[in-house]
Order: sequence, then structure tokens, then C-alpha cells
Amino acid sequence: MSIQTKKVLKRVTVNKILKMKGREKIVMVTAYDALFAKLFNESVDMILVGDSLNMSFLGERDTLSATVEQMIYHTRAVSRGADLPLIVFDMPFGSYTNEIDAVRNGSRVYQETDAQAVKVEGGRDRANVIEALTKNSIAVLGHIGLMPQFLRSDGGYRVRGKSEEDILTLIDDAKAIEDAGAFALVVEGVKEEAGERISEAVSIPTIGIGAGRYTDGQVLVWSDMLGIFEEFKPKFVKRYLNGAELIRGAMDRFVDDVKSERFPSREFIY
Repeated sequence: MSIQTKKVLKRVTVNKILKMKGREKIVMVTAYDALFAKLFNESVDMILVGDSLNMSFLGERDTLSATVEQMIYHTRAVSRGADLPLIVFDMPFGSYTNEIDAVRNGSRVYQETDAQAVKVEGGRDRANVIEALTKNSIAVLGHIGLMPQFLRSDGGYRVRGKSEEDILTLIDDAKAIEDAGAFALVVEGVKEEAGERISEAVSIPTIGIGAGRYTDGQVLVWSDMLGIFEEFKPKFVKRYLNGAELIRGAMDRFVDDVKSERFPSREFIY
């Protein structure tokens, strides 16, 4: 069985992502540090420095306590490890509640990191914020459907697009985000028909996560897809590696070697 890995030869830009709609599937993955960003550097089109790090790596119950300072720290690390994918900064909860805060925080992201875009959750209700950012030369990746930052107000995680009325609402949100100047759109946790119809309704690329087969690209959290994060596994996650099991096995072997004095052996001694 052959494995095909896409080799990115030069830095991916916002314009490159726009041109990929309908031509080539977009691959995006999360990363939070230089080590893993370097591993993904030559394979993916986009890296999202997601506020999901709050759960995956800080052990929090949700993403809401992530801060701008925290996200800047991790984005700078990712930028040191990856110089080819388009890097997106996930604007944390509370950092874009109005146009002034959004532009101030978005400007800080551009000044203090090498991120090429920021991600904002919300539909038509966030269009004014997205427009303010794009008018100030800050590229925006939108995000509709299941939105983790709306967890508490929505009463938990719930799949969207189950009714015609909700699909039309999502399409309206997508069009408002496009009109506000976003270059692409994450569509999360929706029925496949909704993902398909949203993708057909807008001219900007859609990147799905739990949105079915017909979006213009796909994104997964790396610790989910590699089997490191074990607290829960969403239905849409395909695990490409049993990472946690492999790491535990390696650690058990290390502990056994040390306890039995097999390590360090002669080959590891100066």
C-alpha cells in the first residue's frame, strides 16, 4: 500500500488557499509547538494554532480560559517550527467581543507573531468584527456550526444542520462571513448535507471538521488524529496512530531498562 504525502514547496498564502476551492482539497491540522509544527511543515497547507490546546495540553474542561498571551506564545513557537504552511491564530474567547478589541488584539497577533491570519467564531453576528479586521489588513478565517467558544451559551456540544431551517441559517451565516471579507471558513459539527450546501453557497473555501465529505478541505486536532488525547473521541475523528499506547509502551521499556540496569549500556557511555 502506497502512502502519498503532499510536499509543499513554497509558503502557502491566503491567495493560494482561495484558489484551491474546487481544485484541490485543503489539509489543515492543529499544532501548538515548534516540535510538532516542524513534523507537519512539509505536508499540510495550513496550521491552526487552536485554543483546543487548553483541553489537549492544559487539562482544562473547555477552551474558554485560553488567553491572548497564551495563544501568542504558542503561535510564536509554531512559527519557529513551520515556515511553509499558512499559520492561523485562533482568537480566544473574549478577545473579539467588539470591533475595537478585535482590531487591537488582531494587530497584536500580527506584530508579535508570524501568523498570516486569525480565526473568529460566529456567523452574521460576528460579520462586523470580521469586516473591521479585514479592513485593517488582518486576514480572517471564519468558523460556523458547532462552536466550542459557545459551549456554555448553547448548553453543550450539539450537531447543527438537522433541519432545513437551521441549514438556511448556517448558509446565511456563511454568506455574511464571506461578504465581510473572510478568505475561508471552518464548518464544524454539521450534518453532511449542511456541509455540502454551505460549500456550494459561498465562493470561499470551506474546511470541514465533522462536516462530511463535501467541504473544500478537512482539519483535525493532531492529538486526536494521532491518538494522544484520550479523554474522549468525537465521532468525526479518525485515529491514524495509537500514540498514547505507543508512548506508554516506550516508557515501560525505558523504566524496565533503568531498573534492571540494562540502560545505559556501553554504547551509550562516553
